[in-house]
Amino acid sequence: MVWESRGGLCLPRSLVIEYKSVDAPLEESFTPHSIDYESLLKEAAADSYETAVSLLRERLPFAWRDAYLEMMPRPTNIVRFSYGTFEYIYDDYASLETSGAVPYDPKMESRLIGVSGCSAPKETKRDDSRLKGWVGPTEKTFGRGWDKGHFIAHSIGGAVDQAEVNVFIQRRGLNRGWSDAGRRYREMEEYCKSNPGTFCFSRPLYLDQTAKPAFVEFGILKNVHELWIECFNNR
Repeated sequence: MVWESRGGLCLPRSLVIEYKSVDAPLEESFTPHSIDYESLLKEAAADSYETAVSLLRERLPFAWRDAYLEMMPRPTNIVRFSYGTFEYIYDDYASLETSGAVPYDPKMESRLIGVSGCSAPKETKRDDSRLKGWVGPTEKTFGRGWDKGHFIAHSIGGAVDQAEVNVFIQRRGLNRGWSDAGRRYREMEEYCKSNPGTFCFSRPLYLDQTAKPAFVEFGILKNVHELWIECFNNR
C-alpha cells in the first residue's frame, strides 16, 4: 500500500533529539531528528499495556515518516505493510526509478524507515538460504567486519522470505554480541523472546542515501510507563 509519495523535501514539526545510549560519540555533522518517545507515551496516559501499545502503533509510523522526510533531499515513495506481527514502514525508492519518475542512481537505495510490533517467538528454522542469496556473499561483498543482520530478529518474529526489507548490513560485533553494544543488543532481543507479546521497534538512521544505516534505534515497551531504548552505532 502506497502511504506517502512526495517529490521534494517535507518540513513537518520539529522533533526532539534524545538518545538514552550511544555506542560512540555522535559526529558533529550528525543531526537526525529523533523522536521524543517518552512524551508520546506520557501523552497517552494509558491505564493498560494494551492501550499503550495501541497508541504507539498508531503514532510511531507518522513520527518516523515526518522525521525521515525532514532529512530527505530526494523524492520518496513510502509504503506500509504488515508481515507476521510487525508493520514495516519503507521508502520504496526503486519503484520511482522503475517507473521513470526519477533517473537511476546506484547511490540512491530503497530502505527501511522503521518497523514495530509485538514479539512472537518462532519455532521454525531461520530462512538462511534466502538470507545467503540476498545481494551476494557477505564477506566478498561487504568485508569481514559485516554481517547480514535483521532489524527484527527471527527469534522474535522477524523474517527474510518475502520481507527482505527486514535485512540490513550490520557490524559483525554488534550482530553477534561480540562487543559491549552487541551484548546489550542481544539482551534486548532476548527480553523480547522471553516475554512474548512485548511491543518493540527498530528504526535505522542514515548518513547518506544508501540502505546501510549509520545508527539503529531499538526500543522495548517494558510496561505502561517504561520504555527501554538504545541507539547503536553501525558505522
